[in-house]
Amino acid sequence: MSAKYKRILLKLSGEALVGSQGYGIDPEVVKNTAKQVKEIYNLGVEIGIVIGGGNIFRGLSDHAKNMDRVQADQMGMLATIINSIAIQNALELEGIETIIQSAVPMQSIAEPIIIRKALRHFEKGRIVIFGGGTGNPYFTTDTAAVLRAREIGAEIIIKATKVDGVYDSDPIKNPDAKKFDAISYIDVLNMNLRVLDTTAISFCMENKLQIGVVNLLKEGHLQKFVMGEKIGSIVSE
Repeated sequence: MSAKYKRILLKLSGEALVGSQGYGIDPEVVKNTAKQVKEIYNLGVEIGIVIGGGNIFRGLSDHAKNMDRVQADQMGMLATIINSIAIQNALELEGIETIIQSAVPMQSIAEPIIIRKALRHFEKGRIVIFGGGTGNPYFTTDTAAVLRAREIGAEIIIKATKVDGVYDSDPIKNPDAKKFDAISYIDVLNMNLRVLDTTAISFCMENKLQIGVVNLLKEGHLQKFVMGEKIGSIVSE
């Protein structure tokens, strides 16, 4: 078995770690996520990971509506670090050496984001988790994921989520939603499909960075996508 991609950026939503409990981190979901990441790691793929923090706190959530936006976003950045530690622990239990680099300085927990150092970690067979978003308020972890993907030279950013591709409406709410196997950046923007936020989609379009969307909850789907099977969706030119 061989992978289609040599280096990827995996974008995990915080909500994907919730499982059935509705909030926080479900240990079984984290364990399953680590196993699926290990499957593509064993194919020789170099992996960077960006994780959202929406399962704990999001700056644009109802919980933050009376808060200052800057402080709310700072709380969201810290939530991504908590998720990063959870994923790091699960990956290391699978025998994979993992490094966290954080855009928010916290020396006792994570390295600062130094891309040349991240590239050296890839060479040594480590997975690098980029936490803390971009380190700036008003920018989502979607934008952070695209930024890190470009910085590390990833061939594709893969959004691992709860649905198996890009749809014209929410497939959970609408059973007649139409799935796109392939769709252009401009159509995603024009149809407001929210694959990633509009800033991130525009950045991908400008830099010709493909976006893959795959269902993390279906076992083996991430591996099949990375091997080039027609699964999930691809957003490109």
